[in-house]
Parts: sequence; C-alpha cells; structure tokens
Amino acid sequence: MKTPSASRMVLAGFSVSRVKMAALKKNCQRGGRHEEETLPISALLARIRRLVPRTKETHYDEIVRNFGVGALRPPPTPMSDGELARAIAEFLKDKPSTQSVATLGRRLDPSSTL
Repeated sequence: MKTPSASRMVLAGFSVSRVKMAALKKNCQRGGRHEEETLPISALLARIRRLVPRTKETHYDEIVRNFGVGALRPPPTPMSDGELARAIAEFLKDKPSTQSVATLGRRLDPSSTL
C-alpha cells in the first residue's frame, strides 16, 4: 500500500492535497460552496477487501463484479469505517445474490434505485 506523501491528507477516506484543502477552507470561510472529491473505486475496494475474510472470496468477487457492471456505486458522501463494516457484515451473512447486492447497494448509496 502506498503511503500518502507529506503534501497530502486523508480525510474520511478522501485523499486531498494540502493546497486544495487550504483553498476549500478559504472558500468555505467566505461563504462559498465546494464540491467534495469522490472516493476512487479502487480505494473503496481496498477498504472493503480488508473487511471481507479470504474465506468469503466469492462475496468480494461479487462486489468487484457489481461495481464493474454499475450495479453498485460508491457512496455519494464518505462512509465511516464503522458504517462500511456494518454494511459489509450484513452482506456477508448470506450467499451473494441479486437481493443481497441490492441491499448492499442501498447501504452504500441510499439514493440508489436498486
């Protein structure tokens, strides 16, 4: 795993350069709005990989496949480790299925129509 450089910060699962973070803070202080960076799928999958035991490899493969085909989308706002762990634990209870993937999708993105 690559260690972030000293010029980058990791906030709630997002990697943000110090320069950009300073600009965001300055903009917010002036009453402006900002757009959050989205968490890359690869970073989200790395977090999920740590939560899925190797004995449940088919579950992880199903998650990866469903992100690939667009059935799962990354959360629109950052999820805490606890929130993500609860969503994954619920998914691991049953065999991977259309229904269990849809439930996971709704946990990751409540606005999902799955």
